[in-house]
Amino acid sequence: MGASQSGRVPEFQDLTDKTGFSIEQLKNLHNRFVYLTQDEDTLRREHLENMSDLALNPIRRQIIEAFFDSRNLGQKEKGCLQEIGFEEFVTVLAFFKPPKPHIAEEERKTIKKEKLRFLFNMHDTDNDGVITLDEYRRVVEELLSSTETLGAETAKAISDAAMLEVASETVGQMGPDEFYEGITFEQFMQILKDIEIETKMNVHFWNLETMHCGK
Repeated sequence: MGASQSGRVPEFQDLTDKTGFSIEQLKNLHNRFVYLTQDEDTLRREHLENMSDLALNPIRRQIIEAFFDSRNLGQKEKGCLQEIGFEEFVTVLAFFKPPKPHIAEEERKTIKKEKLRFLFNMHDTDNDGVITLDEYRRVVEELLSSTETLGAETAKAISDAAMLEVASETVGQMGPDEFYEGITFEQFMQILKDIEIETKMNVHFWNLETMHCGK
């Protein structure tokens, strides 16, 4: 076991500025972090794998890996970490936080781009800067599956059509000597420009206003 966190409270004000979470939300998240880690200083994959909140999520594996992806933590070096501290924990959670209801259009665009980059990283698993067409199809299907009015088969049909459309557009723009490697982030942004990802990409692991340690 790592050193006990019971008597130690992080500097929440700095994290408020960085993540947008309120002081009260950060206190609740710190309680949850301590509970998940069993009072250790760092969080590992197995701590998240036991969370019932994620058990039925269709992209559970990708979400867990996202917490340990150095690209999401502002680190220059690519790769995955084996464990993270509380600051890294809330830094990743901030990507899933819905935007405030009344924000400037420029800020909304920035939030959307950050969330799209995070989503792109989740599916660019080999860190090569591109995702394959099949990976893209799964992205669309996962996004559509959160829409209650669409059934699973309808979401799959739409995602299949989207994959074929992207293939025809991207391959059609290539020169005769170019080799198709996948979708770049710029293409990814263009393809998903009409999806309100800034409001859709929210994962409610817990109620931040009422959560207490152990729940």
